[in-house]
Amino acid sequence: MKKVTLFATGIIMMSCAQQQQQQQQKLMYPETAKVDTVDVYFGTEVPDPYRWLENDTSAATAAWVEAQNKVTNDYLSKIPFRDALLKRLTDVANYEKIGTPFKKHGKYYFYKNDGLQNQSVLYVQDSLDGEPRVFLDPNKLSDDGTVALTGIYFSNNGKYTGYTIARSGSDWQEIYVMDTETGKLLDDHIEWAKFTGATWQGDGFYYSAYDAPVKGKEFSNVNENHKIYYHKMGTPQSQDKLVYQNQAYPKRFYTASVNEDETILFLYESGDGRGNALYMKDLRKPNAPFVAMATDMDYTYAPIEVIGDKIYMFTNYNAPKYRLMTADINKPALKDWTELVPESENVLSDAGVIGEKLFLTYDKDAANHAYVYGLDGKEIQEIKLPSLGSVGFSGDKDDKECFFGFTSFTIPGATYKYDMDANTYELFRAPKVDFNSDEFITEQVFYPSKDGTKIPMFLTYKKDLKKDGKNPVYLYGYGGFNISLNPGFSTSRIPFLQNGGIYAQVNLRGGGEYGEDWHIAGTKMQKQNVFDDFIAAAEYLINDKYTNKDKIAIVGGSNGGLLVGACMTQRPDLFRVAIPQVGVMDMLRYHKFTIGWNWASDYGTSEDSKEMFEYLKGYSPLHNLKPGTKYPATMVITADHDDRVVPAHSFKFAATLQECNDGTNPTIIRIESKAGHGAGKPMTKVLEEQADTYAFIMYNLGMKPKI
Repeated sequence: MKKVTLFATGIIMMSCAQQQQQQQQKLMYPETAKVDTVDVYFGTEVPDPYRWLENDTSAATAAWVEAQNKVTNDYLSKIPFRDALLKRLTDVANYEKIGTPFKKHGKYYFYKNDGLQNQSVLYVQDSLDGEPRVFLDPNKLSDDGTVALTGIYFSNNGKYTGYTIARSGSDWQEIYVMDTETGKLLDDHIEWAKFTGATWQGDGFYYSAYDAPVKGKEFSNVNENHKIYYHKMGTPQSQDKLVYQNQAYPKRFYTASVNEDETILFLYESGDGRGNALYMKDLRKPNAPFVAMATDMDYTYAPIEVIGDKIYMFTNYNAPKYRLMTADINKPALKDWTELVPESENVLSDAGVIGEKLFLTYDKDAANHAYVYGLDGKEIQEIKLPSLGSVGFSGDKDDKECFFGFTSFTIPGATYKYDMDANTYELFRAPKVDFNSDEFITEQVFYPSKDGTKIPMFLTYKKDLKKDGKNPVYLYGYGGFNISLNPGFSTSRIPFLQNGGIYAQVNLRGGGEYGEDWHIAGTKMQKQNVFDDFIAAAEYLINDKYTNKDKIAIVGGSNGGLLVGACMTQRPDLFRVAIPQVGVMDMLRYHKFTIGWNWASDYGTSEDSKEMFEYLKGYSPLHNLKPGTKYPATMVITADHDDRVVPAHSFKFAATLQECNDGTNPTIIRIESKAGHGAGKPMTKVLEEQADTYAFIMYNLGMKPKI
């Protein structure tokens, strides 16, 4: 592909946006200048008139953002119930949230949020009934809650605690270290780390980082040359030892991990396939080299535990629904691995060793089921969970205690203490939420997609709901990167559900709900299957009298934002509201920013071949907006520090949508400041975004909520 830039028009002129009094009147949007930039792909010219919006640090882009936010804020402020909705969302979110405890060096740790704290606080207690005390409070790291704690890493000797933070929602991380016993912050500080933790060996740790980026391009330039370093405590970062880099493949990720006994250093290589390569170094042998364990990056190879000379491996190698295998430290190559727990009809979605037993989580039709196995691979018992939902276990291989967290669409996250010997559990902690789950029901339905494939969908609604074709629907999906959407609770849905809404969560192809085959069926030149699945979900809900096309809002984030963008451009007649959040909207250029190149295994790129270019252009949301079309009421959502899916995707899509939309439906963009792709967002910003999103949805679906 070559780029031809003919000429650029001058600096944009911003018009004053005026919010109209009535929804039926067309909004006045800021005037967005165009440039005559044209890309040529395999002989096909593709204009990109809003290319200048990719410059996220320019004064012109900043002025455009300010003008767009003014239109958006004016519109949202005139929704009669928006402020009451914010108060209600704040009230239902104001409850004590306590995470599942985990044990380290004889002490118990857990995260707790008193209710509306911007960030959850890490507590420690000497025993389960001991007095908790604050171990690390990330709320003290910034005045506005925009510094988030992203990971905690205890040294194996218990002397040090490393932790990672992210600022303003960025993927960039900094590593700090404190004395575990005293809590004193030490001088050690790592910058420009990314996609990493702190993996301890002795009095130091491994981490992954990039070279410092060009000033002003920290959140947009391509990330290349990921490196693994070892940091020795008490020394500056400039003296850290370079452990591994691969200059032949600058667009790959390289990360390290060490088992608790510090006998093996694992090296993971990913970014050029659907899985990862795996190497190991025997730390018991001085100057031992890295030895290849598995090199095919289209499969996942994940060590879950090392016991003696045996490595327990979680993998989908020749097992699309995953299995457990074992490797020997002395003969670690894949050809010498032994199967321990074979592939099942259901997807093995998680595995760990607790109390010298294997705890395995399987997904059956997108809901978790839990089992205990012996280290010999033989099933011991099933743990009957409270209902269809999602589970997560906590414990180490030597622990005698085990905890698990459980949640569903109607059950807020609760913690249970599990007795391995008796196969019983008791409630350990449960939150008190202003929500009566007895008034609601979740059902799972299966419907045919365009090609006849059966797709599962969870529906949650009030028990007295009538299937009269008039109910408002919040339709949510993702469909990509082998990610499964399991049941989960969110207080943000409460006002919508209590006012007669249906929350519909679809398990689309491209996800991991039925294993790797299900994932592949929604990738590259089969990506249209994902959009067909989502469109068919809406058609099913209409045909089965749950709702009608004027009562459906579609919502999705990141790859799910692409989903919403593709479906609203393919079937603008089918949906009343569209909310693409931090979406991948320009499928021809996504790989040119930060880590976009890493998504090629799911998407392919416009440079791969003429056929791949044409396929991408055929569904790319940005390139399929047509002038004179009546699109759904749309609020595009992004943030200024999103360095995962850069805001240029949303900027260019919103500008084009405003230009093309010939209807009276609003097409606005909400651009958050000091926030990123979503992780670590402070509670104040979370609640504001929830209020704006649900207010926009409920208003444009014609709801008159009682709040």
